[in-house]
Amino acid sequence: MKGIKSTLGLALVLISFVACNQKKSESCCSDQTETKPTTEEIDHLGITNPEYLSAASKRALKWPKHGNEWFIEFEVFDLKGDFAYEEGVVRRDPSAIIKENGKFYTWYSRSTGKVDGFAGDIENEKVFPWDRCDIWYATSEDGITWDEQGPAVTRGEKGAYDDRSVFTVEIMKHEGKYYLCYQTVKSPYNVRVKNQVGLAWSDSPDGPWTKSKEPILSPADNGVWKGDKDNRFMVEKKGDFDSHKVHDPCIIPYNGKFYLYYKGEQMGEEITFGGRQIRHGVAIADNPQGPYVKSKYNPISNSGHEICVWPYNGGIASLITTDGPEKNTIQWSKDGINFNIMSSIPGAPHAIGLNRSADTEKEPTEILRMGLTHEYVSYDWQYIRGFKSHRKTSHVAPGEEGKE
Repeated sequence: MKGIKSTLGLALVLISFVACNQKKSESCCSDQTETKPTTEEIDHLGITNPEYLSAASKRALKWPKHGNEWFIEFEVFDLKGDFAYEEGVVRRDPSAIIKENGKFYTWYSRSTGKVDGFAGDIENEKVFPWDRCDIWYATSEDGITWDEQGPAVTRGEKGAYDDRSVFTVEIMKHEGKYYLCYQTVKSPYNVRVKNQVGLAWSDSPDGPWTKSKEPILSPADNGVWKGDKDNRFMVEKKGDFDSHKVHDPCIIPYNGKFYLYYKGEQMGEEITFGGRQIRHGVAIADNPQGPYVKSKYNPISNSGHEICVWPYNGGIASLITTDGPEKNTIQWSKDGINFNIMSSIPGAPHAIGLNRSADTEKEPTEILRMGLTHEYVSYDWQYIRGFKSHRKTSHVAPGEEGKE
């Protein structure tokens, strides 16, 4: 019996092998019956033969069944007044826009002087464009011409957690109070420095601002550097997705709590098939001033760079740009944690400052109809620009506009 079973098993293997060879390059051995498309799906996706579905067709059949309401295109343009380009001054990473007292307000990172990098005296020189920054603010009557009002939050005293730079700020208004969350760096600003997130609050958008005595968010402390050389890619253990840096904070009031979304950079960050290994996380608090507790579900994205999130339809939407395999997509989560891709977006601006005065429930992307961004003229100099967007619902060949 044992010999008969062995012979029978061998025969079945040979039959399977021959059958697969007869199909040659086609995926004969994969399960072709796992997805059964409808007649409408076959027509919509242009499937040649529903009995033979490629991996691409199987993925397409699993795409969410929604229209083009999440698909938009952007246009970027120069602004006037103090946001016009000014060589010698860095203005970058604008916050969201809010409208108070009949005026638009925004906050941003501001510094002066060229970038020296890490080769010189890092204690006294400027290693990044966002190094040695203070947070300034500006106002506008029309969103086009902006008047710089001066500093809102400045660097701390020597030895404080924010003594080197305060930058990449975001604004939140809640119950008549205003909150600025932002990145902080303590000197010296070396390659392995672990930046944190600070918070300031005020009863007026014009200040004065009270700063938190301690950071409200810090990197995970479970990575291990390799050796003593100041090299961020040499590690014994990488640790969590945010073991090196917590960046681009943004607080959203949501479901009676406060969701602090942020970008995490990992010790020993790698380049993947999607580019830099960057992911987003969230920390949640009962009070705007914290304490903030990181979600056990972190990271909540596979990709992204600057945080760009807004409430919509009872959930949270997120524009994911620049880095990772899911970059250049808009995603949405019904619970603020579990995000799904809603559309793929071409040419999204960097460091978006949303228009928080928009009606976020009118359309999923209404908040992106106008806003702020920044642009590099060179690595030394950046300035703030405006953007606008529109829904893209159909395609017309060049020269055929108006003939539909």
